[in-house]
Amino acid sequence: MAVRKLKDGIYSVGAIDWNRRLFDELIPLPQGTTYNAYLIKGSEKIALIDTVDPTMEHELLRNLREFKVERIDYVISNHAEQDHSGSIPKILEVYPQATLVTNEKCKSMLMDLLLIPEGKFKVVNDKETLSLGDRTLEFILTPWVHWPETMSTYLREDKILFSCDFFGSHYASSELFVEDEAKVLEDAKRYYAEIMMPFMVQINRNLEKLKDYQINMIAPSHGPVYNKPELIVDAYKEWISDKVKNEVVIAYVSMHGSTKKMVDYLFDALVDRGIKVTPYKLTEIDIGELAISLVDAATLVLGTPTVLVGPHPDAVYAAVLANALKPRIKNIGIIGSFGWGGKAIETIKGLVPNLKAEILTPVLARGHPKEEDYKAIDKLADEILKKHKDLNLI
Repeated sequence: MAVRKLKDGIYSVGAIDWNRRLFDELIPLPQGTTYNAYLIKGSEKIALIDTVDPTMEHELLRNLREFKVERIDYVISNHAEQDHSGSIPKILEVYPQATLVTNEKCKSMLMDLLLIPEGKFKVVNDKETLSLGDRTLEFILTPWVHWPETMSTYLREDKILFSCDFFGSHYASSELFVEDEAKVLEDAKRYYAEIMMPFMVQINRNLEKLKDYQINMIAPSHGPVYNKPELIVDAYKEWISDKVKNEVVIAYVSMHGSTKKMVDYLFDALVDRGIKVTPYKLTEIDIGELAISLVDAATLVLGTPTVLVGPHPDAVYAAVLANALKPRIKNIGIIGSFGWGGKAIETIKGLVPNLKAEILTPVLARGHPKEEDYKAIDKLADEILKKHKDLNLI
């Protein structure tokens, strides 16, 4: 990725990873991603904010070389995760005069993860500043977006917030700034759902903290730069609110068709009652799509056959995922089938302790669903309808 200018003396020098399709060996990346690093030239000092994933180290070094960067005085590490910090050792090797600036928690993690010697660090505290001459960096501790050591760096004179993972999106694009707002918000919501959603309370605190700052631009470490920062800030305020929508997510797996018949019947019953429904066949989905749907849904229904007395492993995975992401859902339904017995319902209930949701009346059919099973599904649909009405969603 070529060097691109945010403003005079402020440049994006990171890398675009067009081909990466999986992050943390878990998260699908249908749009690839970027590893954004920013170079700031002050009248006296030069700072590099964050680096890139080690796989793209060569691009960062090439950009700095072609941009004729002969010295770096400060390397700012906002976050210790290696997709941002992994190239720091090489940068310190190429620019040995540079000081690594971060907070105490991040220092400890960088020493553990990258074996950086203690003597290379300058530790900063919340609201502490660092002068580059005619430009001033202020460090704002923003923990749990999404690790405990994360911070943002605010460039006072230019009113730019370098937010690292906060407000980011896994979206590879040659455009420096947000152009297609709807597309960027779609990918930012996916990023929020997969990475940030478990930390809604902490995000709210950090948003409150940022209210004291005039921000004209948000430059995250993944995705494009927001030159209209209210776009992403307002989206985050909506996503972390306690408001849910008149939506049901059905995550299911079916082995011999019985559970699928129950899911299809429930789908039609909910649609007939004026409720938006999104079904996900767990053996075929992109988990990011499921995570996005959980951001707004009022109700999650898990559909599973019984396998060796318990739920199908894919249904277990979906329950564990939902429990880890901690969406705002208010209700959980369980439907499925069994042949000779089992504890699928009890097992699923035990997998979702983090969800502050009511477990609705489960429906479990013996073998192929029969008339009484379909009647029970109708009652479940009525129960969901009532719960949504009680929440003033309908």
